[in-house]
Amino acid sequence: MKVLLIKDVKSLGKAGEIKEVKEGYGRNFLIAKGFAKLATKEVLKEYEEEQKRKEEELKLEIYELNKEKEVLENLTIDIEKKLGSNGHLYGAVTKDDIANALKNHKIEIDKKKIDAKNIKEVGNHTIDIKLGHGIHAKLKINVKGI
Repeated sequence: MKVLLIKDVKSLGKAGEIKEVKEGYGRNFLIAKGFAKLATKEVLKEYEEEQKRKEEELKLEIYELNKEKEVLENLTIDIEKKLGSNGHLYGAVTKDDIANALKNHKIEIDKKKIDAKNIKEVGNHTIDIKLGHGIHAKLKINVKGI
């Protein structure tokens, strides 16, 4: 019997592959446990349509991330922090500070995506933001003392 694997099955194959298996193994294990579906024309057509839809969604998501990258790279964020008596920052500019400054520009970025050590000096800095799917944006930050 031919089955379409829905999930990876150790020692058999990866999801999306069509495999020839024994009747009992196919019905009683693979199909019953949800690892595979019987490879009929309808199931194969439905699977191909699902893969095309996922591919289109991925293309759209990458397009949106590239637009967001362009916006971030053309933006300079100003962050004000208190200065200590010695002229250095009192505390540091953290990921939270950067995420909150981006919110003021109506941009929502999870602080976990911001790849920056705590900035402890006044001046211009460039940080990396991981947007996903291997797309990174370089954000310019201008730290000012008050």
